[in-house]
Amino acid sequence: MNSPASRPPRVSVQTADFDLSAETLALRADDGGVGAVVSFVGTVRDGADSTPVTLMELEHYPGMTEAAIEAMIDEAFRRFDLRGARVIHRVGALRPREQIVLVLVSSRHRGQAFQACEFLMDYLKTQAPFWKKEHGPDGARWVDARVADDEALARWGINVEGNGR
Repeated sequence: MNSPASRPPRVSVQTADFDLSAETLALRADDGGVGAVVSFVGTVRDGADSTPVTLMELEHYPGMTEAAIEAMIDEAFRRFDLRGARVIHRVGALRPREQIVLVLVSSRHRGQAFQACEFLMDYLKTQAPFWKKEHGPDGARWVDARVADDEALARWGINVEGNGR
């Protein structure tokens, strides 16, 4: 397995785009115990199913956001048999169809990797301290938390009250 000094950080909050292939190779580099890598890539929707979105702005608190995501990854390692994990979340101004988030997990077995990836995405969607503002033809609006996201997290035994995102 690669040394901790040579591994990429587990969490990156950045304005730059990411390369799924490069990130996957880095996650499993020199780890012969990896039998599965599961990824989730989220993109900015254009709002075709509702109000058109021309731009999404994402804000965060540097340091606090990364620490919160690190804690989520620690929890995933406690719950699942993982070999590695990486979360990249973009901030700043993003256009429709641009990549916004990457969750990568590696494990010996696919079941653990699939579950951990879904767990991390559910956790990120409700608990990561990001604020989203959508811009469209009618102006800009802050995006509120969705009940469905809280329900997704609750199935993992984590209940959220008063989520103000």
